[in-house]
Amino acid sequence: MLRPTKHSHPDRTVINVSLLLLTRLKTFRVGEYGELRALARKRIVGGDVLFLPALNFLFLMGLIEYHPKTDAVEYIGPNEAV
Repeated sequence: MLRPTKHSHPDRTVINVSLLLLTRLKTFRVGEYGELRALARKRIVGGDVLFLPALNFLFLMGLIEYHPKTDAVEYIGPNEAV
């Protein structure tokens, strides 16, 4: 569930991991799956567990697309420059 409780650590939530991934993808537009997972694991305690739910959340929001041929995630959200 995405709703925080008094026991939720703000840095160890799906929303925070999604923000980390979205920031990275907005900068580089495309990121490899393994690279993004390593980033989440490195920057957030328990990030490897929260990585897949964060990707699912971003996909459901319509901000990313997964390309299985290249094993990469692409940012497709609204671009500020367009």
